[in-house]
Amino acid sequence: MSFSSDSKRFDFLSWPIAAEAASQKGSTLVWPFGACEQHGPHLPLITDTFFAENVLKDVFSEINDEFPIWMLPSQFIGFSPEHQSFPGTLSLSANTLLQLVTEVGCQIAKMGFKRLVLFNAHGGQIGLLQAIARELRIKCPSMSVLPCFLWSGVSSLEEIISEKEVEEGLHAAEAETSLMMHYFPEIVGNERPSDSVFENKLQNSEFVTPEGWSLEGAAPCAWLTKDLSESGVIGDSRLSNSELGLKLKKALVEHWIKLFTSLMKSSWPPTN
Repeated sequence: MSFSSDSKRFDFLSWPIAAEAASQKGSTLVWPFGACEQHGPHLPLITDTFFAENVLKDVFSEINDEFPIWMLPSQFIGFSPEHQSFPGTLSLSANTLLQLVTEVGCQIAKMGFKRLVLFNAHGGQIGLLQAIARELRIKCPSMSVLPCFLWSGVSSLEEIISEKEVEEGLHAAEAETSLMMHYFPEIVGNERPSDSVFENKLQNSEFVTPEGWSLEGAAPCAWLTKDLSESGVIGDSRLSNSELGLKLKKALVEHWIKLFTSLMKSSWPPTN
């Protein structure tokens, strides 16, 4: 059975085709997760959702059309309490997101789909979606659940952006601004903030990060954006440009083409 690009959207299927899709060996649904949250004065609230959805569309346009894999409608509002001091941010509670994903996931498993990939582009809900995936797997042992983060594991990122931005550019900084400048420059504002408040705090001995600790990493802290930035940017967006955005897009798309191709050629992960 061959599917056109449009029919790779789950919501474009008719019910008989959806039933046939679910019955195929290795049938997989990918659910893009983003957020509706502040991304500085220059990027739109939809930034994370936009990236999850559009990188995934680019990946789907390149992978084997015969693979039994489809994209669910994006989840536009996520878990964003760290940004709630900035107007425009909408956030679900952890429990609400747990209930939402569990209810939808159980319906997907009941249809007969073998895998559900949670394709997330919002860093603030990585851990929560991992916990939700485990809960869903317990309720639906016949379906594999794979919680993924758009930017994780892309080794070539360190060759494209500076080491400082890899470590400190956590939000609306050089990488995200450049990627949006490539994809949709019309909605990128003219301001290019740097988190001067955070930098000033680092120069104050009271705020020097102790050895081995970091905002994110092996020993992180539960930071709030207002602790670090007046603009909402965590990092430095001043060197952002569309050429860099193109390089980032290619790196992300190539990475996920490789991962989805290897996944769809396998029977992994095991279920009972």
